[in-house]
Amino acid sequence: MSLTLDTYRLLGRSGLRVSPLALGTATFGTEWGWGAERDEARKLLDLYLERGGNFVDTANTYTNGSSERLLGEFVRDSRESLVLATKYSTLRRPGDPNSGGPHRKNLFASVESSLRQLDTDYIDLLYLHVWDFSTPVEEILRGLDDLVRQGKVLYVAISSAPAWQVSRMQAIADLRGWSPLVALQIEYNLIERTGERDLIPMAREMGLGVVPFSPLAGGVLTGKYSRDDLTATDAASGDSARKSFNAALGMVTERNLAIADVVKEVAAELGRTPAQVGLAWTLRNPGVTAPIIGARTPAQLEDNLGALGVDFSAVQLARLDEASAIDPGFPHAMLASDHIRKATAGDLKIRTRR
Repeated sequence: MSLTLDTYRLLGRSGLRVSPLALGTATFGTEWGWGAERDEARKLLDLYLERGGNFVDTANTYTNGSSERLLGEFVRDSRESLVLATKYSTLRRPGDPNSGGPHRKNLFASVESSLRQLDTDYIDLLYLHVWDFSTPVEEILRGLDDLVRQGKVLYVAISSAPAWQVSRMQAIADLRGWSPLVALQIEYNLIERTGERDLIPMAREMGLGVVPFSPLAGGVLTGKYSRDDLTATDAASGDSARKSFNAALGMVTERNLAIADVVKEVAAELGRTPAQVGLAWTLRNPGVTAPIIGARTPAQLEDNLGALGVDFSAVQLARLDEASAIDPGFPHAMLASDHIRKATAGDLKIRTRR
């Protein structure tokens, strides 16, 4: 496999062309205790664009709005050539119940806020950021479709939602002639593979391009964590703050470190870095359109982009898959069993469409 950022892919059922790695900009700004200052963030974007990248991801509340504001400043002269994705539904003003959630009032207010912060008159791709089980799906879909009809949003998408809700929404949109969802953001990496049970197959069936976030599991797959971090509780700034944050989220476990060990072994065999191996594994999934990469420095971004040239042997892929394997759960394990295959097909040889 040898890709470049200008080997573009179609996003879901749309005709929109996007790079195979999206640039995540949650690191633009230091309000969360880590990230890149203004000048460093500008270097990150410039490097990505110089290499042919066109798919940039942000959200209205990333780094308390600095991410969108910095992007708006940086892309003023290249706006039309970019696919700019942002998100809504996270709380914008603590204490104001209607400044968060996927409902119509917050949807329209959030989009107006993003348009101001991004200094643009349209958003290429708008995600519902986090599902909250409180707003009727018809209200969400109709609101999104209204924004598309107004020209303020070109394509709509969803992130961090149950597969059954996403497929239901897509069916309703199709039946009513509303704008369909074209992308699905999920956490997907060698440590978090549960999206393979339902989310990724659902997305392929329903026409959504999968755009994984955290493809390096918060940095765990880069090899920067050790067994000492299993009990670390120190609070610090910069990289140490990020490590403490991931530890608090439960990302640093014996299982996850064992997977990271195999990633390091494969990386050493290939003469690559662990980050490149982790990203390249995610890129190999035919259901994945474009993992989102985040970096604080140009050197980190260069390293991540090196994943586009990584190729694995069958043995190496098998080791990575075995180390990170998950229980497919019901009904998937049952349906894949020899017993069910024999009960439904006997000795017949039937070629499926997939």
